Amino acid sequence: MSAPPFASRARWSTDDARAWSDSTGWLLGCNFTPSTAGNQLELWQEATFDPTTIDRELGWAAALGMNSIRLFLHDLCWRTDGAAFADRVDRVLDLAAGHGIRTMPVLFDGIWDPDPRPGPQREPTPGVHNSIWVQGPGAEILGDRDRWGELRDYVDAITDRFGHDERVVAWDLFNEPDSPNWAYAGRDPEGKRDLVADLLEEIWDWVAAAGTDQPLTVGVYELSTTTPLEEMSRVARTALERSDIVSFHCYAAHDDLARLVDDLGRFGRPLVCTEWMARPYSPVELVDLLRARNVGAYCWGLVDGRTQTRLPWESWVQPTPADRAWFHELLHPDGTPYDPDEAARLRRAAGLA
Repeated sequence: MSAPPFASRARWSTDDARAWSDSTGWLLGCNFTPSTAGNQLELWQEATFDPTTIDRELGWAAALGMNSIRLFLHDLCWRTDGAAFADRVDRVLDLAAGHGIRTMPVLFDGIWDPDPRPGPQREPTPGVHNSIWVQGPGAEILGDRDRWGELRDYVDAITDRFGHDERVVAWDLFNEPDSPNWAYAGRDPEGKRDLVADLLEEIWDWVAAAGTDQPLTVGVYELSTTTPLEEMSRVARTALERSDIVSFHCYAAHDDLARLVDDLGRFGRPLVCTEWMARPYSPVELVDLLRARNVGAYCWGLVDGRTQTRLPWESWVQPTPADRAWFHELLHPDGTPYDPDEAARLRRAAGLA
């Protein structure tokens, strides 16, 4: 179902946001990267773009009851391939729609390797979670304010092409913009938090000027339910003050997640949890809470593959036993569930069983 039309691209009113939520229904999905890609560049570059695998794995997502995916784009792909990159995005949107799945594109990302480079990517480090995932923009551009304008061509091209597309359910402008990025300590630009807070405001203005039909959001991922809005980081304040729908990350247990949902409810806007589910801290069972509270739910990952996010975050600093229970991901490479009971729970939440 298409979102209702809105006359202005100022921030949506709470009534407009609720109308979008009513027309869209409950969102259940994943942060989708095909198992054959270890990062955003492998997903989108011509040499490694893999629509056959993408189509097959999106079919598995739909079989679990998922009706949406969060999909990471990259500015470097636009600068390298231009319209051919946008055509590949269009192809994936079409494949997803063929399975009844709408897409939340993510324009930028503030975590992991700050030095993205086009071309063949290095092989994933054995046993390490997300070992080749890249930031976008990279440190070279983020740290040079004079180059920020280079990013606008990418933003304008993507939002102009897909900003009125019913296959797109929402726009996530920047994933974890001011992440401390501990795995790459010392490699982000000095003063990253101030830089990215300023850049986020500009990106928001660019996308708002494009007049997209879909809601805009940036997820809050460092949030205490006891912190007043005026005491939050600049990025968190911007996210909560400018988002049409409020999105957030939470890898906490049931009671902490429930408290966070209660706290964010004070903003009177639809809620979407754009990252959750990291065993054992944030188990699949939490989908029942998210469904009961009508909070959109995008777990991290789907099929075990080159991202290696089956492995825990701690694998960056300590060995991970081969028999360790899975951290993220739901499916083996052949599509069978890691845990059939978990898969059944997702299907029940989605009304399939």
